[in-house]
Amino acid sequence: MKAVICKRLGNPEVLSLETVDSPPFPGPDRVKIAIHACGVNFADTLIIQGKYQLRPEPPFSPGMEVSGEVLECGPGVTDLKVGDRVLAVLSYGGYAEEVVAPAVAVVPLPSNMDFITAAGFPVAYGTSHLALTHRAHLQPGENLLVHGAGGGVGLTAVEIGKVLGATVIATAGGEEKLKVAAEHGADYLIDYAKEDIRDRVKALGGADVVYDPVGGEVFDASLRCINWEGRILAIGFASGKVPHPPANHLLVKNCAVIGLYWGAYLQRNPKLMHGSLSQLLEWYAQGKLKPHVSQTFPLEQAKDALFELLARRTTGKVVITMR
Repeated sequence: MKAVICKRLGNPEVLSLETVDSPPFPGPDRVKIAIHACGVNFADTLIIQGKYQLRPEPPFSPGMEVSGEVLECGPGVTDLKVGDRVLAVLSYGGYAEEVVAPAVAVVPLPSNMDFITAAGFPVAYGTSHLALTHRAHLQPGENLLVHGAGGGVGLTAVEIGKVLGATVIATAGGEEKLKVAAEHGADYLIDYAKEDIRDRVKALGGADVVYDPVGGEVFDASLRCINWEGRILAIGFASGKVPHPPANHLLVKNCAVIGLYWGAYLQRNPKLMHGSLSQLLEWYAQGKLKPHVSQTFPLEQAKDALFELLARRTTGKVVITMR
């Protein structure tokens, strides 16, 4: 089979398309999947540099979310069968034509979901769903401030926030990304390249929950407009700057900074992850979620997909196709 391999750590140019052995027959409670498409995530750019929380030794394939068809089921797998259309969450290994995944991390697709949409679904939507429900306990009527709202995870937070009954304030850089956020339900828009986040959010009643995949100065602005007993979700640091919140600010406002490393649930609580994805797919089937894939690339152009992501020329999700 073909796979994109990281033979040494570095930027996307270190990746190469190789012919490798197909995975063996799956072991107990695992399934083998013929991959049709794989979602591209900012974490992919980190894992190939050795800067992600999980640090596999080269050679390996990046790729944390895939869609495809079940080829083989290992012993103990009862809820899936050969031929099922599925999505799957992986630690890595998705930039390939086949993969073996834990059955608990594999979920059947609704009939109205295609493979490209499915490939870009689990990481972004799963991150936002567990962050807003399991970690921040977002309530109907609260003000949700979403940073990076035109990007992959930010856009899903906008949609899920609306499903949960929140008022959504979206920030992004530029009119194009804000337009996408508005199309997916954002109530108020802030262009952080032209406007002061703190002043605008305070004028809108402050933020009860902040969804922050950016960090840096954006996080600092959030801390200045968070409401009493507000919750700031630290999702990632796309700005490249990890914030260091002063504890006295947290004390005065009785607010909390809550971390969310979604990938850890694959090992620590896979049943919670599975239930979350099942709920999200049900919402999709009901028409409550409308995933946005802005670009697709064939497997041999995987490096180009990552460079587009790093250049921030994308909205929503980028997907690599295999079949």
